[in-house]
Order: sequence, then C-alpha cells, then structure tokens
Amino acid sequence: MLFNSIDFALFFPLIFILYWFFASKSLKWQNLLLLVASYYFYSCWDWRFLFLLVFSTLLDYYSGLQIERSSSERLRKFWFWLSIGINLGFLGVFKYFNFFSASFSDLLGSLGFQVNTWSLNIILPVGISFYTFHGLSYVIDVYKKRITAETNFVEYSVFVSYFPLLVAGPIERATHLLPQIKKERKFNYAQAVDGLRQILWGLFKKIVIADNCADYANLVFNNSDDYSGSTLVMGAIFFTFQIYGDFSGYSDIALGTSRLFGIELLKNFSFPYFSRDIAEFWRRWHISLSSWFKDYLYIPLGGSKGGKWMQIRNTFAIFLVSGFWHGANWTFIIWGLLNAIYFLPLLLSNKNRNHIDIVAINSNLPSIKEFFAMAVTFMLTVFAWIFFRANNLTHAIDYIKSIFTKQLFSLPEVRPAHVIVLIFVFMCVEWIGRKNDYALATFGLSWPKAFRWSFYMVLLIAIFILGTKEQEFIYFQF
Repeated sequence: MLFNSIDFALFFPLIFILYWFFASKSLKWQNLLLLVASYYFYSCWDWRFLFLLVFSTLLDYYSGLQIERSSSERLRKFWFWLSIGINLGFLGVFKYFNFFSASFSDLLGSLGFQVNTWSLNIILPVGISFYTFHGLSYVIDVYKKRITAETNFVEYSVFVSYFPLLVAGPIERATHLLPQIKKERKFNYAQAVDGLRQILWGLFKKIVIADNCADYANLVFNNSDDYSGSTLVMGAIFFTFQIYGDFSGYSDIALGTSRLFGIELLKNFSFPYFSRDIAEFWRRWHISLSSWFKDYLYIPLGGSKGGKWMQIRNTFAIFLVSGFWHGANWTFIIWGLLNAIYFLPLLLSNKNRNHIDIVAINSNLPSIKEFFAMAVTFMLTVFAWIFFRANNLTHAIDYIKSIFTKQLFSLPEVRPAHVIVLIFVFMCVEWIGRKNDYALATFGLSWPKAFRWSFYMVLLIAIFILGTKEQEFIYFQF
C-alpha cells in the first residue's frame, strides 16, 4: 500500500475515524488499533513477510527483557549478541547474500578459478533495513542501560511497526517514540492541521516533483549511450531532484500522518540542497540514519576523541557502511566513499562544523560566497548521485565518461520546460520556508484566508493533473 495510492486514501481516514471516535477513551485500544493497522498496512505488500516482522519484534522484545533481568554480565552479553546476530543475519541473508556470493565468485574468477555462483531466489522484504535498525537501537540502549526494557508487548510492537514510518523511516529511537506511545493522547486541532499541511507538501514533492523528474531521469539513464554530455548532466540533475522529492516527500507524509494521531516523529530532512559544504549536507539529509550511525557506530569506534587518524578512519567507516546500508551493489559503496572523500578536507581543516544554522538566516538572499558554496556542494552531490542511480559500476563510469566530451557544452536534447519550471517554483517555496521544519509550516499563514486556501487548491490540482502513473517510493528497495 503506497501513500500515493487510492488504497491508502481509503485506509487512512478509516483508521483516523476509529482512532479518535471509537478508541479515544482508551490508550490500550488506540495502541492496539495502531498495531493492527500497521500489520495490515505491511501485509499489503506480501503477507508472508509479516511473520518476519513479528519474529523480529518478539526477538528484540524478549531479548530486552532478558538483558535487563539477567543476574550476570555473561547472560546479558549472550542475549545482547543473540539479538544483534539474528537481526544482522536476516539482513545478511535477504539483502546481502547474493552480493557477497557474486563478489566472491568474481574475485576467484579474476584469480583464474572458475566457480559457479550460488544465489538465493528471494524477495527483499520491504522496510527490513528500517525496522531492523529500530530493534537494534532498542536492544543496544537497553544493554547500555540508557533505557529500561519495555514490558508491554503491544506498545513495543507499535514502536517497531508503526505504519507511517514502517517501510521507509524515519528511523526512530525508543527514547523518543516509546514515551509517546505510552502516553495518553488527545486530539489537537492545531497539530492535525499542521499535519495535513505537511502531508499536502509531501504529496506534491512525490507526485509532482519526484515522479515527473523520474520520467526524464529514467529516460536519460536507461539510454545514456544515445545522449550528449549536456543531456547526461540534465539526467543527473533530474535524478537529484527525484530522489529528494521522493524520499523527503515520503518523510513529510509520514510525519504529517503521525501528527494526525498525536505522535511526533523525528525530523528526517532539513533543506539539504541549501547546504554550503558536504558536512552540512549530511546534517540535513536522512537525518535519522546519519544520527543513528553517529550514535551506534561512530561514537563506539572512538568518535572524534582520538587523533586525526582515528577521526578519518571512523568517518570513512560510517560513510562506507551508510553506502552499503542502501543496497547490495558496489555503486552504493562508491557513493559512500565519494562522500567520505568530500568530507575529508573539512575534517582535516576542522571546518566540518562551520555551518550549523540554515543559510542566510537573517536575510532573504544568500551572499555571493554562500551562493557559490551552495552551488559547489550541489554539483558534488549531483556527481555522487550518478553512482547511486547507475545500474552498476560499469554503467556509472561510462555515464561519467560520456559527460566529459565536447558535447558537454551543447544544448541538452532532453529539456522539458514544464519540469524545469516546476523545480524552480518548488525550490523557491523551499527557500522561503527553509527556517521551518518543512516548507509549508508557516508559508502563506499571514495571507488572507482566501489566498491561502487558493494556494492549497493549486497544489491539490497540480497533484491530480501533473501526477504521472502511480510510482513506488525509491527507498522502499532499501
């Protein structure tokens, strides 16, 4: 079931009505309803993988209890590593087994040994990387005694499988989401209206921006041998806006939907394409994953406490693991490596925390220096996205080679005017709203009511008229 589908348009209002009109007097019934709704939502993809989600939930729930109740450190470690090992084992089998098998076979082949590749003919369970990381963070936090183990199975299950974030994040923490699940919730009109605004903006990002950009990004990437260098650049730019509109659009819909249930999720994007260096970009892009790796990988490895060598090692580790988290393909690993290389000069010069606040915080326009810094960061990001989008390393390298020809300065063969205008308008709205949690948070609130509602209607009309065929969200594959 997709957020941008008719099925969800019927499912969500029904759950909303049951939640506030029939279960509002009982927190127990509200949480049970959310759990049933979440399991139904997930089973709409493939009901068989619901058993995997339930098993993972049971494993981490029981492990958390055993870690807390164990009288010896040996038993605590046993349950901790059992949970970690099985969770990572699931990821290894479903997501990475075929990659390792093929890579090992290729390595032996390069050494002159011919072996038959053994692969598993299995489907990747949607959202497995997200809900697995929910469970991992919970078990780690219980083991480190940052939180106490949850004793209510329904409440813990909602934390793991809460349907707005189940298949593509944000990656939540038990310290943030579980207290909200355990607390009585009353309908808040202002929170609900804000949620609807965020859903509207998320749908616009996904259906109008991302899906229209996808048509032309796919056209160029799938036929890259037939196009000039300038057209290949346009294709990479279209993908750059596709992935941002797609993923941040999903996050906006997830956060807005959750607000209608009285629950606040972690912010996942903060206008990353207005970043002045790559360090700022990664503080603003997929924030929940970046912070997860910081807390559960970078800091345990030593963080920034050691010398420069340790900082460099740890930085490369989280970027490479982040790339590998996205998928079992060398293109993702190179994408992560590129971002680590981008990050390295900032780390060596101690400038990786130069830009904490949003750009042009006290003015309407950026300075010339800020504009060029944003432009350079954007171009580096576009280049890295080529590896992310390419089918394989050969495709990525050939794509890049084809860019740097004399045709780079020719007029692009693919230049859809309506998509370019949409991107421009979209980025203008994002720029105006860049100081808020999302672009429409306060956009137009000072306008006369008729103008404000007319603007919302324009967005709705654009969604219905400019929407292409129903397309899945990119991050469902991760």
